[in-house]
Amino acid sequence: MTFKDTLALSWRNISGNKLRTAITVTIIALGIFALILIITSIKAASNSLTTSFSTMGANSFSLRYKDRNIRIGGGRKREITKTSKSALKVKKSNVGKVITYDEARAFKNRYNFPAKVGLTLMGPRNIVCNTDRKKTNPDITVLGGDENYLELNGYKIQVGRNFTEGEIESGRSICMLGSGVAKKLFPDNPDKAIDKVISVDHTPYRVIAVLEDKGSSAFFNTSKIVVTSFNNVRRLYATQNTSFNIGVMVSDLKLMDVAIGEAKGTFRPIRKIDVKEEDNFYIDKSDSIAEALLTNLGFLEKGTIGIAFITLIGAAIGLMNIMLVAVNERTKEIGLIKALGGTKKDIRAQFLYESVLISLLGAVVGIIAGIVLGNGVAILLKTGFVVPWAWVITGIFVCTIVGLAAGLYPAYKASKLDPIVALRYE
Repeated sequence: MTFKDTLALSWRNISGNKLRTAITVTIIALGIFALILIITSIKAASNSLTTSFSTMGANSFSLRYKDRNIRIGGGRKREITKTSKSALKVKKSNVGKVITYDEARAFKNRYNFPAKVGLTLMGPRNIVCNTDRKKTNPDITVLGGDENYLELNGYKIQVGRNFTEGEIESGRSICMLGSGVAKKLFPDNPDKAIDKVISVDHTPYRVIAVLEDKGSSAFFNTSKIVVTSFNNVRRLYATQNTSFNIGVMVSDLKLMDVAIGEAKGTFRPIRKIDVKEEDNFYIDKSDSIAEALLTNLGFLEKGTIGIAFITLIGAAIGLMNIMLVAVNERTKEIGLIKALGGTKKDIRAQFLYESVLISLLGAVVGIIAGIVLGNGVAILLKTGFVVPWAWVITGIFVCTIVGLAAGLYPAYKASKLDPIVALRYE
């Protein structure tokens, strides 16, 4: 028998047992589907995170009064920054000591390294902005910054101007609108927002600029913000527990480590830290959140691989059982093939091809379903179409191995049948 004849016979046997084949294909497809679905979703999430943080630049860092923490799946908190994992171990007695206005200003004045320093103060979140005709949803965030805030955070002015030093010092009620806020309040032409007075959380503000859209994602909507001066936020919203965030941007990525060391040396005396004490503040690089989230997504990926592996083991056992049943059902047929000159090799090949074809059908169904549904996540996250080619090829290879492993014993058993006994089998 030629390869083509053996393959055609295997396919005819598969198509002749549609229900049994469909059940086996479904079992195999479930394992591959789970793997490809999660991997595709993770790739989409990774692309979204990368897009979210790409505009912030890798040449900036910030000084915070406490470390960022992230909790996924109810497990223990995972630290966000690489820096905090090593050098920045803080004494419990110093945890929670906020960065005050005086400390932030002192750092900005004393930091002599060739870099730009910006001060930020978080305002209220989930507030409403409105004009006399339009109103936003309660999903706007107020941020207080200085003249360097826009550059340090990757924003550009679409129309209007930046804050002046006098406006920052006085804390005047002026603001810059994110593109999403401007489009909501002035849908006909967002540029008309300039010099208009809007209500921000029931407080009147005059608009001096509209910011360009820098590409929001499902994780961070960078367009639904209102930026005012940090002194305005300090005057209206600051409490005793409100802490400043100090941002630093260097001109060259190679200077990052030196700039961080200089920042620590400048800020420790301001925080009145003894030489024997550890730092009571944290250095946070601009891409550290994305790195930590991607690390956690990696754990999810490993868990999915484990689940898929267990599913495929079960599928292999089921496939082997079905192939053994097929051997018993076609004992007389095997005897006839041998009587007509078929060799043991032909019999083995027939059952191995049949097992591999069923396994590959499961792989194809699982891969297609996983990519289609996984890219549903990509659409929600507003990223491009994702195909995890490495895992697609891996899935096909693994399913081929599963098919060979499951069909090996049944094929061997079929090839060892005595043709005389097989022909008399009922």
